[in-house]
Amino acid sequence: MSNTPMAASPLTRAVLEIDEYVSGLGWDQPARLFALVDTARLRADQPSLADRLGLQDEPESSGLTPIEQDEIPTDQPLDEFLGTIAWPDAVVGCALVVERLMLPPSAEAQVPQGLNEAKLAQWVAEHPDRQEVRMTVAVLRDGSRDSALRLREKDSTTEVLTGSDLVPGLAEALTATFEE
Repeated sequence: MSNTPMAASPLTRAVLEIDEYVSGLGWDQPARLFALVDTARLRADQPSLADRLGLQDEPESSGLTPIEQDEIPTDQPLDEFLGTIAWPDAVVGCALVVERLMLPPSAEAQVPQGLNEAKLAQWVAEHPDRQEVRMTVAVLRDGSRDSALRLREKDSTTEVLTGSDLVPGLAEALTATFEE
């Protein structure tokens, strides 16, 4: 997982590392949740875990280590599930990976009025301009955020789009998991 740019911030590197990991699993994956921990603190506080994760041999630079969490329940809406999360103090951030269908902005004017959520999802799934996208969104306790978007039709590391405001609603939902 070393295709991440060294000049990027630790959060951006973590987002790209997670994107690369999930990319290796292929498409049509369930949502995945990751805790982000400070790598130096992990090495100091839990050297055996750091060793099992292969972190003892890495350079002593500041960084974040993503640790995948248990499966996200599929019988509960994602926003409801996120509302149940409470992170321990050692977790400095979290990340979520989800796959969705999206439409270009030009399709907004075509959306039929009065569709319920299920009918809207069906309409999007059948739209000829739909795109499959994998979104990796990460936030830190201090409010920092970053994300990566990967289109299925351009499934290449060099085609991944990154930015802090690409998926603001999901970033806000993840930030809320740190509120008391």
